[in-house]
This record gives sequence, structure tokens and C-alpha cells, in this order.
Amino acid sequence: MVQPNDIVFGGWDINSANLVEAMERAQVLDYDLQRQLVPHLKDIKPLPSIYFPDFIAANKSDRADNVLEGSKVELLAKIRQDIREFKEKNAVDKVLVLWSANTERFCDVAEGLNDTKENLLAAIERNEAEISPSTIFAVASILEGCPYINGSPQNTFVPGVIELALEKDVSIAGDDFKTGQTKMKSVMVDWLISAGIKPVSIVSYNHLGNNDGKNLSAPSQFRSKEISKSNVVDDMVASNPILYEDHEHPDHCVVIKYVPYVGDSKRALDEYTSRIFLGGHNTVAMHNTCEDSLLAAPLIIDLIVLAELCERISLKKETSGDFEKFHPVLSILAYLLKAPVVPEGTPVVNALMKQRACLENVFRACIGLPPEHNMLLEHKIRKEEKHF
Repeated sequence: MVQPNDIVFGGWDINSANLVEAMERAQVLDYDLQRQLVPHLKDIKPLPSIYFPDFIAANKSDRADNVLEGSKVELLAKIRQDIREFKEKNAVDKVLVLWSANTERFCDVAEGLNDTKENLLAAIERNEAEISPSTIFAVASILEGCPYINGSPQNTFVPGVIELALEKDVSIAGDDFKTGQTKMKSVMVDWLISAGIKPVSIVSYNHLGNNDGKNLSAPSQFRSKEISKSNVVDDMVASNPILYEDHEHPDHCVVIKYVPYVGDSKRALDEYTSRIFLGGHNTVAMHNTCEDSLLAAPLIIDLIVLAELCERISLKKETSGDFEKFHPVLSILAYLLKAPVVPEGTPVVNALMKQRACLENVFRACIGLPPEHNMLLEHKIRKEEKHF
């Protein structure tokens, strides 16, 4: 794997603050650590970024002082130029682009707009309103041959983007970092259902006061997040047809509120109500307080390192003489993502330990070890006793 110290970071932002100013404003790191980081961050300033006010909350307008101007095809060309110049200036072997910006509203997916790669590129040429900033970044990244990871819940990967990635054989992964509450949910629901306990109501309440919380206070941006948080239980429900009939699903409610005072300290409260034996009920209530950004930052590094490694892995069947790369849609990274995008016709797996086992066993294969199956049959059979 690439050593994190060998990664060169750069990026875009609609706000012009350098990283020292952004660090002080966020109030996430202890003061003494901020003081030590100033020499390393003071000269890093974001490139101007794409700002379409319709796609993020109106309350973000006061931050938008570092934005690009022009038509969407001109913006696409500028982002591609930025990627090329970053690669040349820093003499890096590979560039990966990761979206860690605000949650956008869902864009429309329509025939003739973004349903194919040709229609998507033509829509960008026509300056269509429903082409989002994140989709432009994704297209630019793919056209430059750079893997693209979507760390927010909006539908960046419209069919045209996925088709373009397949054609160019460029890796994409998403959607939405899996940090606090959703990670706990993917463990809890998997445990309950696999134990024969039937969740019938899942209610999740969050409040946070950082920039993400401010953006999510707008209804259309919250809806994007609500979808990614709600879908996390679907495959686990479908995995147990004894507990759940066709089309049966737990009541699932997600609430997010903006409370400026709590800052980056995200407070999550969950209530899981389940039916148990002979009509009884079981309720688990949980409170989780976590530093939102400090959970997301390591995932960003892990996603970069793992996506780069997946670019270098090839495999073949024993009966085939040709090595092949992973599918461009890197569903192998689902362990780190709330709403994993998978290749068409592929089942979505949200159970956390299954996702981890997938990653672990792939990497075991890379160094010649068999997959972990946890059967340990050699310790489960009765051995002949020896008498001396």
C-alpha cells in the first residue's frame, strides 16, 4: 500500500480560506495541535471551485467567495486543467479525486439528459441546469483517467457517469462516508436479524453544529442524506425471508437538526424496537457522541490508499489465461461507505462484518493466504486419545 506520508494533498473549495484559517474556524483540533500545524498548512490554499447555488443550501452563500465562472463545459475543462497541472507540479505518479464537500440535493435523472455518456456530455455542452457540480468533477476526473470517490450522499453517479467510467476503465466508488451512526446501525441490524430478532421500528435522531449540519438543515440536502442513511438496512432485511415477508420493511425514520453550539460534536440517538418470541418486544436505545470530522478524515485516507491499491490488483480464473482488473465500480470499498454503489446486477451488501471480510480476504489472497472462514474444523472434531 502507498504510505500516507507519500500522498500530496490539494483541492478545490468555494471558500477562499487557507487551511490555517479553515482549521481555526472549524474548532475541531486542540489549540496546541493547531499551533504546531500552522507552518505546514499556512501556504495551502484551495483552488476556486464550482458553485451552483441551487444544489446546496442557501445558507452557504456567505462562504462562496472562491468560485469559478463560465459555462458547464468551460468549468469541466478548467477542472481537467487543474488536475493536469497538479500532477505535473507535484510530479506524482497518480491522481485520485475525492468529493468531501457539502451534500448536494439529488439531481434529476432523465432520458436524454444523463442516462448515457453521450447524453451526459451533450447536456454539459448545452449547459443543462440539472448537471450538478459533483457530476462535473466526476466527469473531469474520469476523462483525465483519475479514480473518483464520492464521499457525500447525492446521486453523483448518474447512469451516464457510470457508463463513461466503464468505457474509460476508470475506477469510481461511493456514496457517502460511513462514520458514526450508520456504522453502528449496520452492526446492530445485522446482529438483530441474524439472531432471529425482528426489528420493526428504527428511529435515528442526530444533531450537529458544523458546516455539514448547517447545509443539511435545508430540506432538499437533508433528503439526500436521509436516503443514504435509510437504505443501509435493506439487504439485511432481504436476507431473512423467515422474519420478513416480501415487501415488508421496518418503519425507519431519520431526523437531522442543526444546533450550532455543539459544533463538530455530532450527537446521535437511536431506538431499535423489535419483535421477539411469542409476541414479545425488545427495545434497544443508544446514544452516541462523536467528533464528526475526526471520524471522516481517516476514512478519506483509507479510501485513497485502498482505491489506489485496487488499481494495481489484477486477477484471473484458474481456467483463464488473462488477468483482469477489478470492475471500475469499486464495490470492494463498501466497508467505508454508507450507500455503496455496485455494478449493475450485483447485490448490495451493507452488513458491516461481511464488508470487512470481503476486504480482508482479498488482501489475504494478495499475499498467498487462504480466505478466513472461521470454521476451524480441525478443532471441532473428536481426536483419538492416546494412552502412554
